[in-house]
Amino acid sequence: MQIKVVKRLMEASEQHAEVVRQRLREAGVVALNLISAPGSGKTSLIEATIRELGNRVRIGVIEGDPDTTRDAERIARLGVPVVQINTEGGCHLEATMVLRALDEMPPNGLQLLFIENVGNLVCPVVFDLGETYRVAVASAAEGHDKPAKYPALFRTAQVTVLNKIDLIPYLDFDEEQFACDVRRLNPQMPVLRVSCRTGEGIGEWLKWLDEVLKPVV
Repeated sequence: MQIKVVKRLMEASEQHAEVVRQRLREAGVVALNLISAPGSGKTSLIEATIRELGNRVRIGVIEGDPDTTRDAERIARLGVPVVQINTEGGCHLEATMVLRALDEMPPNGLQLLFIENVGNLVCPVVFDLGETYRVAVASAAEGHDKPAKYPALFRTAQVTVLNKIDLIPYLDFDEEQFACDVRRLNPQMPVLRVSCRTGEGIGEWLKWLDEVLKPVV
């Protein structure tokens, strides 16, 4: 009986995700679900994007966090609409949460929506939020073994962002092994090297965004 209950829960989650997907599609919104371990730099990547694209692309942000509103406060200072979802200790966002958050977004419409998932490399991977693209964010400070140890994220993402590359000279980080493991799991996926602190590589990230935004911009 327990298996049947879990199956029903997952089916309900998938149905809600499809509602989100259809709603975003009808509104012409590209939604990115950012998944990473805590501290990889998801919020910093969103901030860098807003600073570069905010004048020509209408951007909104949904922030997932177990308890605080600190990341949402950072985003709000940049003048874009942001909705906070506190999971009260939960390890992932779900499509029902995203649906409620969409109701809080301004009515004038968005073109790009960032969904910053809860920092976790396991639970968020299982739950489809109805996003257009899934973004795997890793940082050099975490070590090069993340694709090998958490393959499901890198199999299901459409792009990998390797952040904090400015720290590589000071770390025992094998970038060749990292890229090799990613390509083994997802041969066609681009790996974008960035440093949100120095700005290195942000241009390549923006090029990728321009490509996925073409249908709506």
